[in-house]
Amino acid sequence: MKKEELLQYPEISGKEIKEALDIAAGQTRFALSRFGEEFKNIFSTNNFYTKAPNDQWTNGFWTGELWLAYEYTGEEAFLKTALEQTESFRYRLDHEIATDTHDLGFLYSLSCVAAYKLTGNDRARETALMAADKLLERFQEKGQFLQAWGKVGEPGNYRLIIDCLLNLPLLYWASETSGNAVYREKAMAHAKTAAGVLVRPDNSTYHTFYFDPETGKPVKGVTHQGYSADSAWSRGQAWGVYGTALSYRYTVDSAYLDLFRRVTEYFLEHLPGDLIPYWDFIFTDGSSEPRDSSASAIAACGMLEMAKHLPKEEGDYYTAIARRLMKALYEKCAAKSPKESDGQLLHGVYGRKTPYNDCIDHGIDECNLWGDYYYVEALMRMDRQWNPYW
Repeated sequence: MKKEELLQYPEISGKEIKEALDIAAGQTRFALSRFGEEFKNIFSTNNFYTKAPNDQWTNGFWTGELWLAYEYTGEEAFLKTALEQTESFRYRLDHEIATDTHDLGFLYSLSCVAAYKLTGNDRARETALMAADKLLERFQEKGQFLQAWGKVGEPGNYRLIIDCLLNLPLLYWASETSGNAVYREKAMAHAKTAAGVLVRPDNSTYHTFYFDPETGKPVKGVTHQGYSADSAWSRGQAWGVYGTALSYRYTVDSAYLDLFRRVTEYFLEHLPGDLIPYWDFIFTDGSSEPRDSSASAIAACGMLEMAKHLPKEEGDYYTAIARRLMKALYEKCAAKSPKESDGQLLHGVYGRKTPYNDCIDHGIDECNLWGDYYYVEALMRMDRQWNPYW
């Protein structure tokens, strides 16, 4: 959709933002009454979550949602549970429970870094630094990237994925708080490598990119959760929007500003008429394929982040577009009552199987933890001068 068309859509109003945040706080309050100190599963079933152990890549999003609710309401129950969950994250690290992943940034930025920023908790800071050290173990000198999945150095998994751009802030923060430049250097190296291989000439993005483990040279881009290697997985494109914005914030390198403009333009140009993206941008208006509301929430956060670093006119444009995306999410996808869900954002997709990917069908037309979190983060960004956990 072209810029001129997008600007014809209404923005979410200040009153609606407050209403949405009040509802979101109520949804989090209800979920807390159900889950206590325990964690939610990656995605809902019939719009309600089941309990899950702290061994998934998504657990941090629920803790992050608790921190957002605490910031918005000041209620001690959110603070108490979020702090208790940081101890679970410490246990997870100490016992190496599913820590062989690049998603340590998703896990520890939203739990322990947030805890330190909001409360000054030194143990949370120490835990987050331990997580940053663990993440550095995944850095591959041959290729200059953080390996996404699998045993470190495993030839079949010698690759990065676009999601990792959101894990890098843990390393940048670690350098800032410790004074050790190594974390920042590795984060910058990974971002540079990712920028060089993930964005195609048409401004769409690969989900994952393989490297030669012997030489470190780029080999090929493929997909895991998109429709095919050549299509544009909408959530991956959204990771690109937010990830390039964060890379620019931490490096002030104009290369990331250029990439942000390019990947964001592609995202916006491929939105359907109701502004809720399909799970892959290969699908267009009239398709019966499911939407992925989480992609829109992630992209809105990215635009709101980047707007702070741009000249006023351009920043105002991206803010206006984000407010239009959030208007659509609030009206069409937001859970409005505990009667319909214990999540925040309906109509998401975790994975969809096609003949051209190695994914499975799960979490289709459901809430998912990242969609819930980014939806509320975007609302907080529009409501106030919010200090990111990233």
